[in-house]
Amino acid sequence: MTSLSLLQLVSPALPVGAFSYSEGLEVLIQSGAIADDFQLQGWLEAELQRGALRLEAAALPSLARELAAWSAGEAAAKERLIDLDGWLLATREASELRAQQRQMGQSLLQLLADMDRPLPEAVPLSWPAAWAAAALALEVSQEEMVEGYLYGWVANQLSAAVRLLPLGPTRAQVLQHRLQPLIRGEADQLLRCDLQTLWTGGVGAGMAQLAHAELYSRLFRS
Repeated sequence: MTSLSLLQLVSPALPVGAFSYSEGLEVLIQSGAIADDFQLQGWLEAELQRGALRLEAAALPSLARELAAWSAGEAAAKERLIDLDGWLLATREASELRAQQRQMGQSLLQLLADMDRPLPEAVPLSWPAAWAAAALALEVSQEEMVEGYLYGWVANQLSAAVRLLPLGPTRAQVLQHRLQPLIRGEADQLLRCDLQTLWTGGVGAGMAQLAHAELYSRLFRS
């Protein structure tokens, strides 16, 4: 059964500012590379199967382990956590994406502190590590943690697409439902894989994210 804590973490009401980012989707739509829900679905499927998102999702159990060890008093776990967090941040080519990851991570950590679930000490973690911290603090299972991370990313992309395409919220919900089997399958695979053997083929996403800074007119911060 899905936990209420997970529902809270994937809620669009979560105050982390995710609604203000498109992660390059705005560039793709302005250029005409994505013009309808069929092309949007293909893009989302490609990112779920080959994008940098997979590295972050696969790292969540390791991040949660280091967070648990650090909370239990293992000093070296903090350094391992910071190293892994920094490596994940470095896989994002665009400065806008790195700024997004930092901002959303800090907002989520602030929320945890306000909920009396703070880290042992203040550390500027980015979004994947902060998500792992939230899942750990709210006792979300590893399976739900990874599934929720992928589901939340898709939901945010669809939210951006509704504002950029003649899509509409009904079609967006149809797409979200249609992608659920892929999300579950990818989450299951990522839970069982070795992070060191994973690769990313998200070159197109990286280029779109880099190009976003050059847009003359834009709605989103990335």
